[in-house]
Amino acid sequence: MAKINDNGVLREANCSEELMAMRDSLDVLGGKWKLMILRFLTNRTHQVIHFKKMQREIDGISAKMLSKELKELETNLLITRTEQDTKPATVIYAITEYGKSVLPVTETLVNWGLAHREKIIESLK
Repeated sequence: MAKINDNGVLREANCSEELMAMRDSLDVLGGKWKLMILRFLTNRTHQVIHFKKMQREIDGISAKMLSKELKELETNLLITRTEQDTKPATVIYAITEYGKSVLPVTETLVNWGLAHREKIIESLK
């Protein structure tokens, strides 16, 4: 079970508290694109990432959806948006330190997804 800091006392979360925490997490990270965007930015921390680069390299995402998801990630303090003083205007996106706290979640999903794909392919032989 998960632990909760309850007024300085660490205790185990009950089932309803865990389910509420799961709902909160899914509200922030759920959907098809948010975790993919965070993983994309995590894998490219030493690169300058602008909107068009993300749209080109994240297969299947539309400009409208990418814009919506980036705004939500920024609102939740997981990414930063920095406007460059260029013509035309350029915006650079990066994952925040807080956003990097999602890395274990994405790592687990990537590993599970690789193993699952392998298992399904093996079952089809």
